[in-house]
Amino acid sequence: MIAASFVAVGTAESGTPKQSPVNVTPGAIRLDPHAPKLDVTYGSSALELKYIRKDAADPNGCATRNHEETEEAEVQPGAGHVTVAGTRYDLVQFHFHTPSEHQFGGRNTPLEMHLVHRSAEGKLLVVGVPLVVGSHSVVDDVLAKLSPECGEPVEIEPIDLNRLLPASHDTLHYTGSLTTAPFTEGVEWYLTCEQHVSAATIARFKGMFTAGNARATQPLNGRTIVEVPRI
Repeated sequence: MIAASFVAVGTAESGTPKQSPVNVTPGAIRLDPHAPKLDVTYGSSALELKYIRKDAADPNGCATRNHEETEEAEVQPGAGHVTVAGTRYDLVQFHFHTPSEHQFGGRNTPLEMHLVHRSAEGKLLVVGVPLVVGSHSVVDDVLAKLSPECGEPVEIEPIDLNRLLPASHDTLHYTGSLTTAPFTEGVEWYLTCEQHVSAATIARFKGMFTAGNARATQPLNGRTIVEVPRI
C-alpha cells in the first residue's frame, strides 16, 4: 500500500498490464550487468507510527480492519534517500503488510515492509523487504507498540534507517504499480533479501490485521525482473 497522497506518473486503472505485487519466479529473473545501481543513502530519524485508515466514513470503522489499512512510520524530511541513474528519491515513509504482498516461488513471508521514496518530479520508488522470523532487529523496535485505529500516533526515538535493510545487497527490480486504489502504474520496485523480525512482533501485527492487509499477486504479463547491485 502507498498513501493516496503520493501519485505516481502513469495510468490509474486496476487490471492494466504492469500491476503489483507479483510472484517472483526464477524463470522471470535475468541478470543485467549494465543495470543502474540502487545507491542507498540513509541516516537516522525519529519516527511517528500512525494507523492509516481507509474507512473514515464508516461509523464502525474504528473497530473494523480494512484490507488497505496499515501501520505507517513517517520519516523526518531529508533523513534518507536513494539514487538510481542520477535521479534522487527521498524516503518519505514505510509501512507493513501481512502476509507479504510479493511472493517468491509462490510463497509468502509473514510480513513485508515497503519503504516509499518520492522524486522531485513525483515519481515513486518502493523498496520491498520480506520479513521472516529470526533474531531481534530494528523493525521490532518500530513495531513494539502499534498505533490504534482512531488513536494517537506512537512517537519513536531516532533509529538508524540503514538497519531496516538486510545485510545482503542482492536486489531485484521491476516496474509495477501501487498496491491499493487507484493502482497507479509507473512505480519502480526494488525487492531485497529477507530481513529478520521476532515472532512476537509478527504475532502483534497479525493480531491487529487478523484478515490480512495484502493485495493478491498480479500477472507479470511478459515483464522480466532484473537482478541489480545495491551500494
